[in-house]
Amino acid sequence: MSATSTPTADLDALLAAQRAAFLAEEAPDRSARRASLDRLRGAVLAHRGALESAAAADFGHRSPHETALMELASIVQTIDYLKRRLRSLMAPERRRVAASFRFGRAYVTYQPLGVVGIISPWNYPFALALVPLATALAAGNRAMLKPSEHTPHSSALLKDLIGEAFDPAEVAVVTGDSRVGIAFAELPFDHLFFTGSTAIGREVMRAASNHLVPVTLELGGKSPVVVARGAVDDRTVSRIVYGKLANAGQTCVAPDYAFVHEDDIDAFIAAFDRVVKRQFPGGPTSTDYTSVIDDRQFDRLLHLLEDALLKGARIVPVGHQPERAASRPRTLAPSLVVDVREDMRLLSEEIFGPLLPILPYRDSEEVIAYINARPRPLALYYFGKEDATCRRLLASTTSGNVGINNTILHVAIDDLPFGGVGASGMGAYHGIEGFRTMSHARGIYSQGRFSLASLARPPYGRVIEHILGTVLR
Repeated sequence: MSATSTPTADLDALLAAQRAAFLAEEAPDRSARRASLDRLRGAVLAHRGALESAAAADFGHRSPHETALMELASIVQTIDYLKRRLRSLMAPERRRVAASFRFGRAYVTYQPLGVVGIISPWNYPFALALVPLATALAAGNRAMLKPSEHTPHSSALLKDLIGEAFDPAEVAVVTGDSRVGIAFAELPFDHLFFTGSTAIGREVMRAASNHLVPVTLELGGKSPVVVARGAVDDRTVSRIVYGKLANAGQTCVAPDYAFVHEDDIDAFIAAFDRVVKRQFPGGPTSTDYTSVIDDRQFDRLLHLLEDALLKGARIVPVGHQPERAASRPRTLAPSLVVDVREDMRLLSEEIFGPLLPILPYRDSEEVIAYINARPRPLALYYFGKEDATCRRLLASTTSGNVGINNTILHVAIDDLPFGGVGASGMGAYHGIEGFRTMSHARGIYSQGRFSLASLARPPYGRVIEHILGTVLR
């Protein structure tokens, strides 16, 4: 199953139709926005089985529970959050006025931008398409969505699902290869939302700049885990394993490498092996263990391991290691990598797979210096007491979000903004920040009948001198 590619010539017409519909109608009120969110929610629930099957077909193997938990629950939870908060999100916000303007009032209204373009990736083909879409709809926008060509079954289903729930003048799905993606990114949207790699993010931003389209870039990078000295135990390690092996590590906020105190390395490896055996009793052929998306990504991960081995690293397989099943050809067993060096690709490229390099440290200042010498990560994880060491790490580094004694769960907290900084992205969504990302903050000042500011008009005299003397002192 694959979606028919949308002709690039049709993209301008789709955008024009959505923009004309947006301009022909007033900004949707709260009930209209709730109705759009309800349609999206209903469509997801009605197609739950098909969505789980499509993801499994694209990955080769993916548990329906993983798709339901990591994607569908996230979509439904986001929609419910937006519906509950819609009144307060849409409400005008009063702003302070200086004493000289006190007979007037200032406030901000949040207007829909118009038509939002959304480019979503392959690793979570539903959540990373429909959560931004839900946010755009809550903010009163229309939207065009370009899902990944690397998940053809999921993209085709998204096109059908959205086509059943929405008129194309409100929401439309565009499918096709990178050529279509480039043409999509070049459209004069009112906002462009992209989730994907840093390299492609640069291209998207460059394309959007031709029309001065503002962008939100949700990228990736190398998100570190820092385990405090003495904090290695099964509970800590199980939370790291969960974040690392969910979707077989194909998660933008997955732990990319782990700082473990040199005294705790052996204990960490033993605990990691023990926990993986418990969570995946069938090894990499367990029902709940996801395959790598395609041959290209699988070969890339093998090359990362080969490069590390050639440069002196030691690969430590963890968990049960049965022979790879013929029906699961792209399943890669989880591995720890020790004795790593700076010139290894594992330490310079985002891994996006079930491989975890371990970096020993003696002092937390080494950790801070290492993190600060590299591009800012999308996430930072710390395990240990929330003590002076933890506070120092958080105060001295910059990242997207932070997880303390957990991994990846911050993404599920609806009221927290989610986004990167520097090479890991710009802008945020989720929470009120997401609504405002998809809105125009329109400042309004309403002047009352009387105004002290009216005294600051020609002809100037003693009164204005007095006012200036008060203000400029």
